[in-house]
Amino acid sequence: MTDNAWTRWPSREALGREGVSGPRRMLAWVIRLLVLALLLWGAFDDRHVRGWATVAAMGGITLAGALSWAFFRATYQHRLLTSMMVVTLLLGLATVAQATGFRESALVIWCGCAVSALERMPLGAALPVSALALTAFSAVNNDVWLTTAATVTGMGLAGYVLRLDAEARGNAQRLLAQERAARSAEAESAALAERARIAREIHDVLAHSLSAQLVHLEAARLLIERGADREQILERVVAARGMARDGLAETRQALSALRGELTPLEDFLAELVSAAAGAEVTVTGDRRPLPAEASQAVRRVAQEALTNVRKHAHGAKVRIRLEYGEHEVTLDVRDSGGKPGELTGAGQGYGLLGMRERAELLGGSLAAGPDEEGFVVTLKVPV
Repeated sequence: MTDNAWTRWPSREALGREGVSGPRRMLAWVIRLLVLALLLWGAFDDRHVRGWATVAAMGGITLAGALSWAFFRATYQHRLLTSMMVVTLLLGLATVAQATGFRESALVIWCGCAVSALERMPLGAALPVSALALTAFSAVNNDVWLTTAATVTGMGLAGYVLRLDAEARGNAQRLLAQERAARSAEAESAALAERARIAREIHDVLAHSLSAQLVHLEAARLLIERGADREQILERVVAARGMARDGLAETRQALSALRGELTPLEDFLAELVSAAAGAEVTVTGDRRPLPAEASQAVRRVAQEALTNVRKHAHGAKVRIRLEYGEHEVTLDVRDSGGKPGELTGAGQGYGLLGMRERAELLGGSLAAGPDEEGFVVTLKVPV
């Protein structure tokens, strides 16, 4: 037993009623009623009590009940000084009862103080209180010494067993509370992760679609300022409208992805390159379904890479290679280089940063930079 055990209170979970089953609560009330019956029997058994004696007996029983309630409250709140004062008053009340002829009532109070102190107080304070109460009980009890010793030992063990039982129940309550807190934190974390996922999907869809529309609409504005013919301007406006239609389709696809209704990745890439002139896609390795987050990362990186090609390498040929590895999937997007688009500086420049953050969130990596011909973007995602 450590030094701390002598001064450590039983936890409030152990001293409280939370977690106590219905049968145990009923048993506790039966014991309280039994103690009350013993006090009443001790006060009025074989005794012709009248007048002020009756008032004094009832007052003593009421005071004992009030002090017992105060002791339970003080120990629950871990107030040592108050608890010692209250239990001292109870021991004094028992002494007065013994001196005035209420011997049975005194014995009940002494026993109750001994058991309750061992159950609810720090051991450093409970042992002296219990020893004092049981000594008074032994001095007054009329049974033979062996019976008295057995009774005293039994009450001491009962108090300590009740203490161990209460501490076990308190530990169970704390563990249950920690488990509930952990589940709540886990649910909150999952909700935040899902919100972040939805935010990334919405951001990626809108950034891809709106930036492409911005390219064509700004090009149309420049053509108007330069006095270009109607056909050139109309071509840009029609292209912007097509981007808006594609953006709407991508938004619907993102919503389907959030519901777990993803189209096969190969089909998505095929549709993506079909709308881009001079683009081709190659798939190698054993094809298999990917986790939703990994699949979405590949889709968004491919979209962003093609958007960058349109903006910075107009007219370039694009080769997209999707490779299924044993432990990861690799997406490689290469362009052959081309002249900058009319709006090379359009947009905020956050595309590569967003793609890299998405890859790192999944434990993967993204590399982007020039090569011998043009520009290459390589995504690796563990699966």
